[in-house]
Amino acid sequence: MKPSLPLATIAAALCLLFIDTPALAAPANSPAAKAAATAPTTRHHELQTNIVDGKMVFVDAKGQVNPVLTANTGDTIELVLKSGEGAEHDLVIPELNVASAKFSASSGKVTVRFKVTKAGSFTYYCSIPGHRQIGMEGKLQVSGPALADAGATAAPAAGHGGDAGSAALALYTPAPSPMRGPDPAAVSVAANPAQVPVAIGARAPQLLKYRMETVELPGKLDDGTTFTYWTFNRQVPGPMLRARVGDTVELTLFNAADSKMIHSIDLHAVTGGHGGGQHTQVAPGQEKTVTFKALNPGLYVYHCATPLVPQHIAAGMYGMILVEPEGGLAKVDREYYVMQGEMYTGRPHGAPVHQEANLEKMANELPDYYVFNGEVGALSKTHKLQAKVGETVRIYFGVGGPNKISSFHIIGEIFDKVYSEGSISSPKHDVQTTLVAPGGATIVELKVQHPGSYLLVDHALSRAGKGAVGVLEVTGDPVPGVFHAGAHQ
Repeated sequence: MKPSLPLATIAAALCLLFIDTPALAAPANSPAAKAAATAPTTRHHELQTNIVDGKMVFVDAKGQVNPVLTANTGDTIELVLKSGEGAEHDLVIPELNVASAKFSASSGKVTVRFKVTKAGSFTYYCSIPGHRQIGMEGKLQVSGPALADAGATAAPAAGHGGDAGSAALALYTPAPSPMRGPDPAAVSVAANPAQVPVAIGARAPQLLKYRMETVELPGKLDDGTTFTYWTFNRQVPGPMLRARVGDTVELTLFNAADSKMIHSIDLHAVTGGHGGGQHTQVAPGQEKTVTFKALNPGLYVYHCATPLVPQHIAAGMYGMILVEPEGGLAKVDREYYVMQGEMYTGRPHGAPVHQEANLEKMANELPDYYVFNGEVGALSKTHKLQAKVGETVRIYFGVGGPNKISSFHIIGEIFDKVYSEGSISSPKHDVQTTLVAPGGATIVELKVQHPGSYLLVDHALSRAGKGAVGVLEVTGDPVPGVFHAGAHQ
């Protein structure tokens, strides 16, 4: 008979047996392994906006442009967003009811977190008008079964050291900005029509250098009404440029550091490079330069060419460049610079508020205002045109638009000459009203022969009630026999 082992020895042996025997791993394709692989987790992504190959994009930490983000249902996604070029952006995923706060250089980073509860392919993009169209969109791919509360759920944002702009996301519920009163800091942006560069005349071609600044600022749209204008050189229209055929023009565009938008310039006088727009997409605080030769004489419009292009134009970003022919233009007594534009606002015409742009009205071509030189009363109160009897007046007239044709007319006068569509080669004579397309121009000349107030209008006359009225004030003695009130004497 064998002696029995002590209980302590047996217990120790059993412990060694369990310690030395490796645990059996679940097969890779077992339900347990699959569950572990798809267990909810937090997925962290950092996206920075930038301009790459002329497009606005999101870029991840590895330099990938508009990266495909991946997740499983149940995961929490954390996005840290930063404006790399300084302009204002946001990120939205409407299908998941997700939207970030707006962010820019001044706001710093923003952090958003949300839980995904349904599978599929979802598009993220910047909802600032035009930014998606110019490249700011990517994909979020979500795998796995849908959860009971299908949709995305906002989660509080975790704090990040140094991220002064961190904030929890809001659900995607685009809404108009709250109504506020006129901006007390608003200034007049109306360009003085008499600020026309001096005539060039007969000289050899040369190099001209221009520098312009894009500025966003509150301006006076009407009595008691203000608007946030986007401008060239703080005025509407932007400064008139003047060259002669054969000149080489070096143009530098600087975007003010406090701008929220990227801006650019497309000059209709330029051959190549989208008129300059391709190579002048300028972020806040930066500048870019293009050089071109003035190949064709004429009067040409320029405007911002950053998407959403109609929005930038309607906000005031247009002007003109005159390219004189060899030998210059005939001398006249007075020259004026006038442009017509239309504006689309969230509140009715004349509302005593700070107006915001209404893009739906713009898309449907339903303006609330028609203006000469940027604001109501610009050429009837702020800057009247002046002349004396016997003088010849030349008006460089253009339409910024972005949508409407102008039927330009001066009540009580006849155009002695009209250079239709800005073409200097073959003027028309004795014209009452001339059509000017959006993005088009004309030159009119008239000799004034009777004193009085002559009204500049778009002869689609309902537009006069929406702001399109200017005044040419003529002084002096009347020319006998031209006009008088009453019967023939």
